[in-house]
Formats: sequence, structure tokens, C-alpha cells
Amino acid sequence: MSLSLHQYLAREEALHGLDPVLTRLLTSVSEACKAISFKVRNGALAGVLGAAGTSNVQGEDQKKLDVISNDIFVEAVARSGAVCGMLSEEVETVMSVPEDCPVGPYLIAFDPLDGSSNIDINVSIGSIFSVLPCVRPKRDCVEADFLQPGRNQVAAGYCMYGPQTQLVLTLGRGVVMFTLDPTTGTFILTREDVRVERAAKEFAINCSNMRHWEAPVKRYIAELLEGKTGVRGKDFNMRWIAAMVAEVHRILQRGGIFMYPRDHRDLSKPGKLRLMYEANPMSMLIENAGGAATTGRQAILDVVPEKVHQRVAVFLGAAEEVELVTGYHLESDAGMER
Repeated sequence: MSLSLHQYLAREEALHGLDPVLTRLLTSVSEACKAISFKVRNGALAGVLGAAGTSNVQGEDQKKLDVISNDIFVEAVARSGAVCGMLSEEVETVMSVPEDCPVGPYLIAFDPLDGSSNIDINVSIGSIFSVLPCVRPKRDCVEADFLQPGRNQVAAGYCMYGPQTQLVLTLGRGVVMFTLDPTTGTFILTREDVRVERAAKEFAINCSNMRHWEAPVKRYIAELLEGKTGVRGKDFNMRWIAAMVAEVHRILQRGGIFMYPRDHRDLSKPGKLRLMYEANPMSMLIENAGGAATTGRQAILDVVPEKVHQRVAVFLGAAEEVELVTGYHLESDAGMER
């Protein structure tokens, strides 16, 4: 018999001592994802498409669904009684739990709707979340409480709103996938022990930025594009969906490497993707599936954040490929030092 998300978490409590409070938080996250999935599915019929006329903390234009999804996430998580602080891509400061809600021992960081550029063209988008422990739970959490390396995460995952709505989760013991049954509104376990092969023949990167890349990235991509006639001796296929959720989901399903490197356009920004609620949770998933995730110079999960909306370069997926492109960065750095 297929397990529901609730049954799976109950099994984790019995077999591995999963904290029931964490179960409650993850259940609340799943309920938020169901509500967002409904909004996404109805799209223009519900009047949720188009621009919101506002911008987020990154200065990026918000879509109506960005704002709606953020509100849904905040409401569901705050009412869970499992957290004492929340961090969202759409809000500049750390959010406290309302006075009429109990506080819990966890912190949650989330991107309520990843892939905003895909919303209005009906291409896959998703929600990403990261759960951290709070050393001293209190109602008035501050940024410093969140500034923990990704290794401290106790759970991470995403929900993808595509042809099916799928919730992908890790508790630090492998990766599991659930599919939403639209007839019952229940997330059903459809895949366990998800693994990423070490080798790969697919890569995902936005090649329109090539002229801005660092030399190690240009070298690596040039070798992939040379195919069988080059030093790699095999052909590679390129993919690009412009939504991290969809890119990582493809890698978890069939392998490959996803890259969003830093470039020379703005040296004050060491990357495009945000560490706390994009790179860290996705890196935890990839590592738990046997893959690797680095900034090009160090493991993403070892980065100690300096600010909550910090950006990083991202190379994640098949370990063989991630190790190779990371080696090119380190080799280049050593050459420049000499």
C-alpha cells in the first residue's frame, strides 16, 4: 500500500525518532503547497496572473502569484506552532510569529514561488523550503539566528507545480518524492531512495551569459560543447527551464548538472541564487541523493552565511561533473596566486 505523507512522517517518528513538532511543520508546509498548487492550476481563471506592481528585496518585479504564495506560506507556517522565525525571498526582514500563535524550536526559510518568469507562460514553477534548528527559540527572532551553514538543516525540500504536483523531501536520510492525488488532496509516496548517478550527459546553464563568466566556467562549457571530438570524448545535451525547482527535479529524475555561476557584471554579488532558501535546501537534497553541490570553490552546505539574502554561485548534480568544474576553479585560482 502506498504511504501518504502523513503516514510516511509517522513511520519516520517510529523508526528514526523524528520530532513530532517537525512533522507538524512539514505537514503545514505541504498544506501551503496544496493551496498554492490550486492557485497555479486555476491561473487566469482565478485572476492571479500578471505583475503585482511591486518588487521584492532583490529589486525583482513581483508577480501576483509571488505575493499570494508568500501570504499562503507565512499563514500556514506561522499557525503550525513549530517555528519561531520565518525568512522569505519576498520579504526584506526576518518575520516573527504573531502574538496569537505559539512558537516552536525551528526556523524556516523559503522561496514561496520559484521561477516567476514562467508563471504567465504555463511552464513548471515551484516552492522551496529549508528548516533549521533555533538555538534559543524566542518570539523575536533576528537575522543572526538564521546565519547557520546549510549542514545544520534538519529538513529541506521543494514542491513542483507541473503536469503533476510533486513534493520532494529530505530529512537527512535520503530523498523521497510524493505526488499529489487531486481526487483526495493527499500527497502519496511515489518514489523512495532517489539517487543521482555520478556521471552525466546533460547540463543546464544560461549560455546567453557566457561572455560574463569566469574563465573556468568558459573552459568547462567549451569542453562539453566539443562533444565526442573534444577532450571529454562524449556528447552532452543542454537544457534550460529558468526555474531552479524544475532544473533540480530533472536532475533527481534522470541525472545531469545544473549551473548558475557568478559573473563579472556585478562583482559585489558572488552569484544569482540565494543561499538560504534556494542553494542550501537544493544542495541538501542533491547530497542526500549522492550528488554534489559547490560554489565552484567550496561545498555550498559549508558556506557560513553573512546575511540572510546572500547570493552564491551554484554548481550541483552529478558528482563527477561538479568535481570537475570545481577543480577547474581551484586550478585557476592557484594559477592566479602564482
